[in-house]
Amino acid sequence: MSILLQINNLTKSYDIEPLFKDLTLSISSNQHIGVVGRNGAGKSTLFNIIMGLESADTGEVNVHKDTTIGYIRQQDNPFDLSETVMGFLMRSSGKEEWTCAKLAGQFQIKKEQLHREIGSFAGGYQMRIKIISMLLKEPNLLLLDEPTNYLDLSTLLLLEQFLQNFSGSFLVISHDREFLKRTCKQTLEIAHKKAFYYPQPLEEYLKHRAEQDEFARRYNKKISKQQRHLQSFVDRFRYKASKASQAQSKMKQIEKLQTITINNPANTAVIHIPQIIDKKGVALSVDNLSIGYTDTTVAKNITFQIDRGEHIAIVGNNGQGKTTLLKTIADILPSLSGSFKWGMKIRIGYYAQHVPNMLNPKDQIQTHLEYTAGAGVSDQEIYQMAGNFLFSQDDLKKPISVLSGGEKARLCLAGLLLQKNHVLLLDEPTNHLDFETVEALAEGLSESNTTMLFVSHNRTFVNNIATSIIEVNDGKVYRSHHDYENYVYHLKEKLHVEDMLDKNTSIPTNEKKERRIETRKKLKEAKKALHKVEVKTMELEKHKQELMDWFSAHTNTFSRIKQEDLAAVNHDLHEVEKEWIKAEEAVGVLEKNLQQLL
Repeated sequence: MSILLQINNLTKSYDIEPLFKDLTLSISSNQHIGVVGRNGAGKSTLFNIIMGLESADTGEVNVHKDTTIGYIRQQDNPFDLSETVMGFLMRSSGKEEWTCAKLAGQFQIKKEQLHREIGSFAGGYQMRIKIISMLLKEPNLLLLDEPTNYLDLSTLLLLEQFLQNFSGSFLVISHDREFLKRTCKQTLEIAHKKAFYYPQPLEEYLKHRAEQDEFARRYNKKISKQQRHLQSFVDRFRYKASKASQAQSKMKQIEKLQTITINNPANTAVIHIPQIIDKKGVALSVDNLSIGYTDTTVAKNITFQIDRGEHIAIVGNNGQGKTTLLKTIADILPSLSGSFKWGMKIRIGYYAQHVPNMLNPKDQIQTHLEYTAGAGVSDQEIYQMAGNFLFSQDDLKKPISVLSGGEKARLCLAGLLLQKNHVLLLDEPTNHLDFETVEALAEGLSESNTTMLFVSHNRTFVNNIATSIIEVNDGKVYRSHHDYENYVYHLKEKLHVEDMLDKNTSIPTNEKKERRIETRKKLKEAKKALHKVEVKTMELEKHKQELMDWFSAHTNTFSRIKQEDLAAVNHDLHEVEKEWIKAEEAVGVLEKNLQQLL
């Protein structure tokens, strides 16, 4: 394996406190490395120093002469929005049109899309274009700083598939645990002013770290016990002439007994969401709503109902209207037509993607939390919520100007949760948060009885919280019959994305046999359920035809009973159609699972 990049004794400080000190790191060919660490630990700064965008205080970065680096930052826009996709790709890469088109096709940008202006695409597609432009330069080392932020799920799945098959090396900073799990073979943690490299994926690294911590705790407990035993001997006999030499020897033994420093973060976010009075009934009714802007209708004919306590994930590609829907029901955007109605005495909290950037940099953390929380919230509640989001007592006096992007996001969420709202509308709340905080937030939200509608492309986060999903696609918004896992599965099928993680996971023969037996059993039950639905459908269709025949034979006769009967049959047919779709898809999934186990 050849060395692509060597970092020696790197030190970087802001003010007096060093961000990292004497950091040393070597990157070789064929390494797929996930970079993790707390917000503010210096991950992005390290990338900037490698690229020469920031200078280190001491140390050196040596890039091998055969190394070509591809670098993507979320905030970079290397194109003019009025450029066409093909025009930009050819200009930035110097490559021929067919070469650009071939690579763009891997990211599902084809044919007429190549000749559209970049500004006409949503953020997820613009990120695809940035990735394609970078790859056309044929880098053998990628530095990807939070590439998953704001990505729609389709683009995320395509990026995953590409990275799984990438022949070069990459370092990727991401808060998305599922993404790191599926793309990275090694782990690099930036923490405690150092870089800790582990030659295994994230899950194995976390397990290793936990084992090391547990070993250190047991060892320290043993050493402390020995120290106490020796110290009691010293205290008892140090002034007795006959035992003085032994006491001196024991004192030297005490000095040699050293405990192991446990460097891993002592502070882990534990986020408790204040419970609200548990009420039943409808939280939100939406009736024939149209959303969008003065000159553009984004979606129309929207009708659905949300019950109190539901946790609804709003899913769909970027640019389809997820944020527009949230803004409309939050009364930030006016609706174009139709109506929506919140339940009685419901207080609504809204978190937008741009909120962390709108904080007053001169405010202190405590000042912001006190102002945001409002009347009736005690100082103790403010201190507790600050601690939940890893702000210590000393941190409360910090000005917002010194906070990292992740710390600002944590502060905004802490302030929002202090308000004890009945409904939370959350637009990408996990962006910029480290994955440990993301998972703590997901755990807290999942246990809350607050009604939630949220947009997120972080699969771990959505899976942990969502009780149902609303899909936004092609101008339509509707309650989906899929759960989130099925939604992701069908999206992969649509994009022809292989699940490399599952494909590369070997299953022992005995376990495979047991799974086959269990899957066949479930398939038999699913087919039986499907048959019952089909029989029910046939009976309803027969009854409907009988009613239609009656109406044809009695064109001049009005029967309220027959009209109501027909309306009931149509309603039942609509409901049973949903049942049929679910049952048919369940059979299809089980048949595919069985095929993979044969």
